[in-house]
This record gives sequence, structure tokens and C-alpha cells, in this order.
Amino acid sequence: QVQLVESGGGLVQAGGSLRLSCAASGRTFSSYAMGWFRQAPGKEREFVAAISWSDGNTYYKDSVKGRFTVSRDNAKNTVYLQMNSLKPEDTAVYYCAAGGRFFPELIGAYDYWGQGTQVTVSS
Repeated sequence: QVQLVESGGGLVQAGGSLRLSCAASGRTFSSYAMGWFRQAPGKEREFVAAISWSDGNTYYKDSVKGRFTVSRDNAKNTVYLQMNSLKPEDTAVYYCAAGGRFFPELIGAYDYWGQGTQVTVSS
């Protein structure tokens, strides 16, 4: 079992930055691929970014490439999502997730989910 707790969300103006953190506890964190997803009101949950458990390979949704960076610190059992040049369309609840297989965009590949943290970008 893995427990995930996100933090770092908030209200920011367009063009600003936020860094989300996801702290994991439970089973060996370094064995899991970690993903970030988001869900805006009235929309389905969508993939944002992911990082593999071994070699640190990263994968991004096209619309966030060059603006968002996912990273992990296995010693701290924490994964991060640095978000720069934020846009109003980035407004959503952001979730981190852990999975034993690295299929970055596949929601079903993730076994554990956090409760989410709200990110609001004002124009």
C-alpha cells in the first residue's frame, strides 16, 4: 500500500509559477512510476506528466512541454511538478499517482492516487 499526499497548490496569476509536491509513504517508493494528472470542472481527468521509477525517464502532455518539469527524490519519497508560465487553462485539481508499470498516460496503470490539490490560474 502507498499513501500519497499532494501539496503546493494555490492561486497564481497567469505567467506565474507553482511547485507541487507529492509525498509518498508505505511501500518502496522507488519501485513505482509516478504520474501527475489533473481534472478541471466538468472535464475528465487527464494526464499531465510522469517519471519512471528507475532511469528517471519523463513524459509530458504536449500542452505542458517546456513549461512543466516532473522530478523525483527517492531519498525523500517525494515527486515534484514544477509549473512555470502558467495559463488559465491549467486551472484544475492536480493529482499524483503511483503505478508499478510505466504507461505514462494510462490512468489504469496507476494503483494509488492522492486526494488532489487545487491550482487556480487567474487571467
